[in-house]
Amino acid sequence: MIAVAIVAILAAMALPPMTNGIVRKQIVDAAPMADFVKAAVQQSWSTLNALPADNAGAGLPAAAKIVGNYVSAVNVANGAIHITFGNSANPVLAGKVLTLRPAVVLDAPAVPIAWVCAHASVPSGMTVVGDDRTDIPVAMLPYNCTGSGK
Repeated sequence: MIAVAIVAILAAMALPPMTNGIVRKQIVDAAPMADFVKAAVQQSWSTLNALPADNAGAGLPAAAKIVGNYVSAVNVANGAIHITFGNSANPVLAGKVLTLRPAVVLDAPAVPIAWVCAHASVPSGMTVVGDDRTDIPVAMLPYNCTGSGK
């Protein structure tokens, strides 16, 4: 009986790190969904020296039409890209948002946008634009989105 209790305790302790790893992998797997959205935002910045206010301003379909295995919507708001998780995503991740914000050189629109994931640091010499609406716990984010430098 004691052995079973010990195994149960060890299994309970291992569950959060395993869940975090699964969620982190799903976030990484879903990230390419934003690639064509990034391209549309980049084009707007390069040609108009302005970031699109919304999906329509970027020439994209409505947010709910941009979907994938783990993604239920991709929304552009003032240049920032907000990825909402759903569909086959882990229940812990469902309904959560990951934000990719554009970092730009304000007086040089020819410089490509650097994308800042969630709470990551802004590249030196660039200005980040848009709100970070990321509500995924930091422990579940890929390391390049945490701002921890790992």
